Amino acid sequence: METFNDVISSDRLVLVDFFATWCGPCKAMHPVLENLKQQLGESIRIIKIDIDKHQQTAMQYGVQAVPTLMLFRSGQQLWRQSGAQSLQQLLAVIHPYLS
Repeated sequence: METFNDVISSDRLVLVDFFATWCGPCKAMHPVLENLKQQLGESIRIIKIDIDKHQQTAMQYGVQAVPTLMLFRSGQQLWRQSGAQSLQQLLAVIHPYLS
């Protein structure tokens, strides 16, 4: 079974969405992330981490607000932002890392 560390340690760009099922802005992020995946395809992997089910991981990364989005490649955190983001904001952040 693939672990969180396995996923973020890959050479592929990984966007992690730390969310909670009870969080309204987190629910609003779902269609944005779906759109992002449609636009970027296999160039990025998007994973969602439920902070209530994976408290240890959320604590390890200091997640104090949801949604918190983090961008990783090869185990390194490249970017982090709390709060809902628009598709345009995410594309602007991700594009420099796609090369």
